[in-house]
Amino acid sequence: MKKAKILALVLGAVMLLTIAACNSSPSTSDGSGSGTTNAGDKKTIGFSVYDMQYEFFQKMEAGTKSRVEALGYNYKLHDQKSDETQMVTGAINLIDQGIDALIISPFKPDALSSIVEAAKAKNIPVVIDDIGGGGVAYDAIVISDCYKGGQMAADYVADLLKGKEGSKEVAIIKCEPSAVYAIRRGEGFKANIVSAGYTVVSELSGHSRSDEGYTIMQDLLVSNPNIVAVFAENDNMAVGAANALADAARDDVIVIGFDGNDEAIEAMKDGIMHGTVAQDPEGMGRLTAELADKLIKGQSLTYDDNSTREIFAAVNLIKYTDVR
Repeated sequence: MKKAKILALVLGAVMLLTIAACNSSPSTSDGSGSGTTNAGDKKTIGFSVYDMQYEFFQKMEAGTKSRVEALGYNYKLHDQKSDETQMVTGAINLIDQGIDALIISPFKPDALSSIVEAAKAKNIPVVIDDIGGGGVAYDAIVISDCYKGGQMAADYVADLLKGKEGSKEVAIIKCEPSAVYAIRRGEGFKANIVSAGYTVVSELSGHSRSDEGYTIMQDLLVSNPNIVAVFAENDNMAVGAANALADAARDDVIVIGFDGNDEAIEAMKDGIMHGTVAQDPEGMGRLTAELADKLIKGQSLTYDDNSTREIFAAVNLIKYTDVR
């Protein structure tokens, strides 16, 4: 009889342990697991980022992560490291892990097709953050109001040169042709600077690189020595151009960039750049998280351009007088 009671107690303890084990589930909140597990778990949003070595994308990622987690989701990050193959394989890996929405800032927009197809096959919404959409069936794309930013830069240049006699020659240093939204910055600048009576004498691509901005500016000083202003479609190239002008002791040429990164701010403090049009990558990241949340919940979105499903993020002009 005593043995029977002991056996009953042992069996009861085993049953309790079994129930406890069944009620437990692995945590994936650190973003290092393999996606959602059981139906009762939190849903997961994945973000495939262009390249975490750049300040712009570090800020974008910070905004994305903070808002995703604040909305109650698990978060997974993949770094493309400026590599097309990494972009495709890494993003599809996120999809295969069982995420509930994909946010991506694509290194190569033209290579988005297989990623979006894989996501759509699993009914996973896709939100693109900046760079370009590649003409694929994404659900939304968030971009800075680049054309307006270019116009703001041109109006500022015109104000700085107002009343000055002499040359009316200006130049644009462009991003790589695949950066289809960044190209709008130069288009906006050109439209307004020409309207103000200036001539764009050069439009060359610096492929978003500081060293190429430097070289292009050196060449411009030879081919167009009377140039009075340069607009670069990103700050990397603007800082490169500003350094070339400083090395040539040409402090009479106005340099305006686009992005609002720390390097540009320092160049403005040093007196070699005159301004930059600041994007808000952190705010853009937060916005994409909110859009992904709505799509997961089956809610409709409101676009600034319905035909392209574009949603614009505001930009802000920073003048050198603002930081000195």
